[in-house]
Amino acid sequence: MLKLLRRVFGFVLPLLLAACATTPSGVTKNTTKTFNTVVVDAGHGGKDNGAYRRYGGAEKIATLDVARRVERKLRESELKTVMTRSSDVFISLDRRVEIENAQKNAIFVSIHFNDSRRRVIRGFEIYYHSPQSRELAVRIQGKLAAIPNSTNRGVHFASFRVLRLARYPAVLVECGYLSNRREGSEARSSSFREALADKIAEAVVEQRFGPGVYRSSATAQADTQPNSGNELAPSSGRRQ
Repeated sequence: MLKLLRRVFGFVLPLLLAACATTPSGVTKNTTKTFNTVVVDAGHGGKDNGAYRRYGGAEKIATLDVARRVERKLRESELKTVMTRSSDVFISLDRRVEIENAQKNAIFVSIHFNDSRRRVIRGFEIYYHSPQSRELAVRIQGKLAAIPNSTNRGVHFASFRVLRLARYPAVLVECGYLSNRREGSEARSSSFREALADKIAEAVVEQRFGPGVYRSSATAQADTQPNSGNELAPSSGRRQ
């Protein structure tokens, strides 16, 4: 019996150590009412274009522009911000997790655009993993639904790596479908990107400080990235 127990222990121990190496210690800390830092994650980048469509261009360009606008608005609201990328560079999923978990008293907001073979599908979606993240996801959903002619595809649980391994509340925002002709065209628009950023920032500020505190910027900034994306080749890289 003792020999059998030793064999079992010798088999199980490495598995437990491996699990500890890839999973954050403890449960997600609920900082949704106390956070002072927001990690803004622009999906994809560099060699990873994300979705690439004729009407919407490369996802990595749209996500970076929206993320920059969100980051600026949060700083104007006196929140500390950290961006996982601020230029067109490739950042691995593991590195993004390291950046979000290195902060103290933070939340994580990842910006993406969606894609589908069915071009009629359109609308925004919000994803979360931990129960502590759902309230923020629902709040962002409510703000984005106020954008004229928007289509609300709901809040969903997902096991994306940047959500699953987060030590703090984390959400992933799919801002629309580049594969849809209308939304793909909107994704190239400075005014639409500004509207998306404005609503996401408003939700974050309201989550922290309550209703009525957020003040939108007076004017939209010009696009900070080129809109054509014609020089970029399609890529199959997607979030995990």
